[in-house]
Amino acid sequence: MSTSRRHESPSTQARGRRAVAARAAKQQVVLRGVAVSPGVAVGKAHCIHEIFVGQEREPLDDAGMLAELTRYELAREATAVDLRALHEKVRGQVGDAAAAIFEVHETILHDPAFTAKVRAGIVESRQTARAALRRVLGEYTELFARATDDYLKERLADVRDVIIRLNGHLAPIANPREPAAETHHGPVILIANELVPSHVITLGKREVSGIVTQAGGRTSHAAILARGRGIPAVSGVEGVLHGVAEGDIVAVDGREGRVVVHPDVETQRAFRRLQREFVDLKDALAHNRDHPAVSADGQQVELLANISNPADARSAASMGGSGVGLYRTEYLFLTHADVPDEEEQVRDYREVIAASPGRRVTFRTLDVGGDKKMRYLGQQREANPFMGWRSIRLSFEHPTFFVTQIRAVLRAAADDDGPPKRVRLMFPMITTLDEMRKVRVLVRKACRQLRAARLAFAEVPIGLMLEVPAAAVTIDLLLEEADFVSIGSNDLVQYLMAADRDNPKVSHLCQPLSPAVLEVLRQVVRACQAAGKPVTLCGEMAAAPRAFLLLFGMGLRSFSMSPAFIPIMKELTSHLTEARTSRILQRALTMNTIGQIIRYTGRQLAEICPNLAIVDSTT
Repeated sequence: MSTSRRHESPSTQARGRRAVAARAAKQQVVLRGVAVSPGVAVGKAHCIHEIFVGQEREPLDDAGMLAELTRYELAREATAVDLRALHEKVRGQVGDAAAAIFEVHETILHDPAFTAKVRAGIVESRQTARAALRRVLGEYTELFARATDDYLKERLADVRDVIIRLNGHLAPIANPREPAAETHHGPVILIANELVPSHVITLGKREVSGIVTQAGGRTSHAAILARGRGIPAVSGVEGVLHGVAEGDIVAVDGREGRVVVHPDVETQRAFRRLQREFVDLKDALAHNRDHPAVSADGQQVELLANISNPADARSAASMGGSGVGLYRTEYLFLTHADVPDEEEQVRDYREVIAASPGRRVTFRTLDVGGDKKMRYLGQQREANPFMGWRSIRLSFEHPTFFVTQIRAVLRAAADDDGPPKRVRLMFPMITTLDEMRKVRVLVRKACRQLRAARLAFAEVPIGLMLEVPAAAVTIDLLLEEADFVSIGSNDLVQYLMAADRDNPKVSHLCQPLSPAVLEVLRQVVRACQAAGKPVTLCGEMAAAPRAFLLLFGMGLRSFSMSPAFIPIMKELTSHLTEARTSRILQRALTMNTIGQIIRYTGRQLAEICPNLAIVDSTT
């Protein structure tokens, strides 16, 4: 959620003021950010500013005030019921310590000072309950923004969580004095501070043709959501929410990281022409959905999909994917109303398997931490969360919770009356051989429990997601315990380059075409091939045409990407040969800088498959 303008940096405030002034004059403004999903789009802006949408226009009368007090009390009661139910559910699945957060939230809910502030907004200021909550949240945000103590900052997150739950019980009831957000016919450009998993609902309700966010980088939630749906997107555009109003015309270039607010007639014409070319390319490639991915010299290639839900799995099938190479199971938890238990997980996983091409799915266990928070697991503010208590490290801290997820995957993989299932189980952020052995112990424990309970399950291949440089250096040791390897290129690049991938100020360093990245990848692929272990590359590189040339030259033949990119990469594959891409790789490996490699591979791509230029990001 975006904070008030007084807490932003001077540079952000300056950008916002310039854009606001230009908006008043309807002058064209060009903003720059990080290119995260290729393509071009033009449309009216739909702004997601915060939890609440709409503004008060007139004070409540006496009858309205009394009605709002009643609404608020009913919402408090419903929220208290929610929190008590969550406390019991989390205590049963994770333990007392994890469940304690909901006791904190209930204390805030019933805090006399908090309640008095909301009631004062309704009675004295004659505001609706939602408007009163909005004001209270603003007061607490301003108060806690001045705090330097991490504990106090965490309390703001608790207050916000309580207000979100209260607002959820208030929102479904229409109020004539609280106008709905302006709606637009046709496609919109979604403008937000950042997108989180719950915004999938917004994407589903509107025809979204482009996404622009203030925060995030190439591998943020916004990027994942946008690429999964083939939506052009730009992240890291500072101050854009201050410079764009609901309904403004906005043009987005997801190849070059460019956003144009109030584009003039000529600019709109140019963007719409590019937009048509992008659509025409996707339509032209639709014919290859039913064809296998085969190179020009006859080599079979696996083009798998990265997905977050059953709808993505169906998209993978419609795009001609050969399976799901990465199911991000954490999105089930992050978008769930509370905590999915084992039976709920089994149902979800079975649905994903049924919807996936060839009923082939690689499940990645819970990968939270960093920018994905599940606060009931006890995650606290960390100085460097991407290198802290996250992913498999967090799962090991909650073994009962972790084993429950393993059990659910194994149960979902069991044979039924349909075609054979091809399920694999993968563990994220493995760093050491000891961790891989510990994973094996927990999988065996899950199998013993399922046998004892006489529940049907399948024993599946066990693999690791290679994201940590230490794992890349010791890949030969890890292969002793792993049945397969998936290279998580997004995190691997971030850790190799010591640059936060979602920080726009250093995102230029997170370049997959770095000489260091290419050398590490070549060594990992060679080690897997020598050991006879399957290796897949998941992440942004798999859908980047220039990187794909080099990966194919390394001998990699299995790639997992956002479903929307499968037809594009299938087209590129049909033009490649091992001989030519090997020569391209060897030449690239002699180059000393990222810029040299980018320019060289760009020229090679233009010769091999010139029709893909429109989806080839230049940043």
